[in-house]
Amino acid sequence: MSYYLGIDVGGTGTRWVVIDDAGHEVTRGRTDGATGLIYDAASLAAFVGAMEAVREGSPGPLAFVHLGITGAGFNRHANLDEQIKLAFRLPDGAFSYSNDMELAWHAAFPDGRGHLVSAGTGSIGLTFKDGERIAVGGRGILIDDGGSGTWIGLRALDRLYRLIDEKGAPEGAEILAEKLFGAMGGADWDATRAFVYGKDRGQIGTLAVAVAEAAHLGDPIALDMMTRAGTELARLALALVDRAGPAPLGFVGGVMKLHPAIQAGVAAALQGYDLQFPLIDAAHQAARIARAAAHR
Repeated sequence: MSYYLGIDVGGTGTRWVVIDDAGHEVTRGRTDGATGLIYDAASLAAFVGAMEAVREGSPGPLAFVHLGITGAGFNRHANLDEQIKLAFRLPDGAFSYSNDMELAWHAAFPDGRGHLVSAGTGSIGLTFKDGERIAVGGRGILIDDGGSGTWIGLRALDRLYRLIDEKGAPEGAEILAEKLFGAMGGADWDATRAFVYGKDRGQIGTLAVAVAEAAHLGDPIALDMMTRAGTELARLALALVDRAGPAPLGFVGGVMKLHPAIQAGVAAALQGYDLQFPLIDAAHQAARIARAAAHR
């Protein structure tokens, strides 16, 4: 019996699925997040740790492994190749990988037609026109990941601190302040500085959960951030329509589940478009890709 491993590597979590020769699911699991941006020791350690956790949870022998990796870009990278070979003890030709967004697109549109916007730790839009890949957004936390978890968390902090600068206290945004400061472990600047400048993008993205909790409790700034996130994600979808023509617009990712105002913000900005909010299983799709690749 041979096994085929599919892995969806995200900033806040890594999910994997193993299927057998017949395509039946054998096992699945989840471990810590990681990224393909393994340019520093901490990011490399996170990637290696996640891959080792997946290997230990997977049965053997693995005939083929396919990964969708956030931050991996759309080209092969020698360092990623090496780390994957080492982690799963595979030879060249027994694994493949893509950007996690490309994996999500195949999971969302198995018939091959549609524009997809994904919002998790980061945000990005992807489609294909005449075989050409078109990607919009996804330029990372330092440039623009509009509507993403990191964008929501950091923009909410910006608005909160501007309010504190002007009023001397988070006047009118007490709920948001309580949630964000609680998530960062303290209400003083040192706690914020240590969290924002000392944590990785995946951990910063978790601040969006605190903002969403404040929105659910009626905080006006938090609610506004949810709506603005929806508008930002709609902007990516419109860019895809402008460049590739009309097609169903799909929205996926953990951000879409944070608060109903996000989906409402998308719908308000895209009235008249064919909108879809599919629940995709990217790790299982990766396992199917691995099985197909092994039988070519």
